[in-house]
Amino acid sequence: MPKYREMTASDNAAVAALVRDNLKKFNLDIPGTVYFDEGLDHLSDYYGNDERRYYVIEDDNGEVIGGIGYDRFEPMKDTAELQKLYLTDSAKGSGLGYEMIDFIEDKMREAGYKASYLETHNNLQAAIHIYELKYRIVTDSSEVDALNSLTRCAKMLNKNLTLFTIKLTLKDTDKIIGIFFYLEIIYK
Repeated sequence: MPKYREMTASDNAAVAALVRDNLKKFNLDIPGTVYFDEGLDHLSDYYGNDERRYYVIEDDNGEVIGGIGYDRFEPMKDTAELQKLYLTDSAKGSGLGYEMIDFIEDKMREAGYKASYLETHNNLQAAIHIYELKYRIVTDSSEVDALNSLTRCAKMLNKNLTLFTIKLTLKDTDKIIGIFFYLEIIYK
């Protein structure tokens, strides 16, 4: 049974390897991705305060088989960005990705966030599959004012956007507490 815990400095190498291995398998070991982010080797230095957290998932032997985190998303009020959801190959296909998203959404709520944002690359089809089960495509960016800012920024950076939204509900209720965004940035 997987065990969730907050990341520590002793997890830095395992998490960096997990992220890079996944990106390389999908031909995303390219400039502009987290693959080349110098901070990836020291994630525990970045996470672990009131605004952001990162959790690792261990198997029964204490090996890190996955990770997921969040950080405050500045462009939108009360919004966290879901970050770095990765699994080892042996953990994929087990439903753990869905469980991890539920886990991190609960942690975001506990931290006071009311909405979440995430981005992924179109090469990561398994991740997109997970998100698409709950998301719908946004065809009108005026649904949320912040999307207009994101669109302008993306155009300035010469990037294409595909936006999705989802309702976030509290467990055992139908009360909507926020809107999720899935932003796909296709590097040109």
